[in-house]
Amino acid sequence: MEYKTVDKEACDEFIEKRSRFIGYIKPVTTKEEAVDYINSIKSKHWDATHNVYAYVLRDGQTRRYSDDGEPQGTAGMPVLDVLLKENLTDCVVVATRYFGGILLGGGGLVRAYSHTAKIAVDAGGVATMRLCAIMSVQCDYNFYGKLNALVPEFDGVVDDTEFSENVSMKFRIPADREQEFQKKLIDASFGKFSAEKSGEIFCKM
Repeated sequence: MEYKTVDKEACDEFIEKRSRFIGYIKPVTTKEEAVDYINSIKSKHWDATHNVYAYVLRDGQTRRYSDDGEPQGTAGMPVLDVLLKENLTDCVVVATRYFGGILLGGGGLVRAYSHTAKIAVDAGGVATMRLCAIMSVQCDYNFYGKLNALVPEFDGVVDDTEFSENVSMKFRIPADREQEFQKKLIDASFGKFSAEKSGEIFCKM
């Protein structure tokens, strides 16, 4: 199980017929986070002609957008469309416009706001989030080298390793490879060691 979101907060801008368009994007997981970000950009660009936005959340399959005074359907919807076409969720885009004195027309606005969202997405990059099992293994020093090689073999990521009398390793494994990993671990250690699962989390892979 996986989904795509934006990798990091970013922005980019361009000029279209003397109007300045700035695209801001940020990964968010709740409506509150999205609204806070929208408000922070509105405060930053309080003097802008428009601060159009759109966001998509996995939580409740939420989709929201606002034209912020632009003709209906020419701004917020094109921004949302870019996020949906890129299959992105858990992210918010704010498209800020400073009017340059030349009207763009309906089609021109749609193209300009779509482009604003697209350059914001490109600036933020796309991250694939995959459901991972949070695992831990306690083993002796003799087996540690094998375990350390085994985790990345299953696309796992080591989070913490503690060296005391024995070695204690915490790591994440894609959930769909958990059983396969357990079997390989038990086989490789001749049944001496197995992994304990403490939960699941979506991780950037």
